[in-house]
Amino acid sequence: IRRLNGVVIARQYVLVDYDVEDAQLQSACALTPGIESPTVSPLQKAGWSAVRAMVPAAEVHRVMDELFELGAKGIIVTDIKACRL
Repeated sequence: IRRLNGVVIARQYVLVDYDVEDAQLQSACALTPGIESPTVSPLQKAGWSAVRAMVPAAEVHRVMDELFELGAKGIIVTDIKACRL
């Protein structure tokens, strides 16, 4: 049951990865809060971070547009096959 539930839940979300300037990081994370919180990692380029978060699939195109408007780069969306929440 847990495995099936993980597949059903996974189909409702996508994984979004993007790079954003630190000055816009809080605004970007507000758009992609994830389940608990987004994963944020500093990039080698000073003043930039990489962000990864689960986003409801039904909202992903709006979120991508808003991230782009904030100046996010390299926005990538990946399907999730299964998860445990």
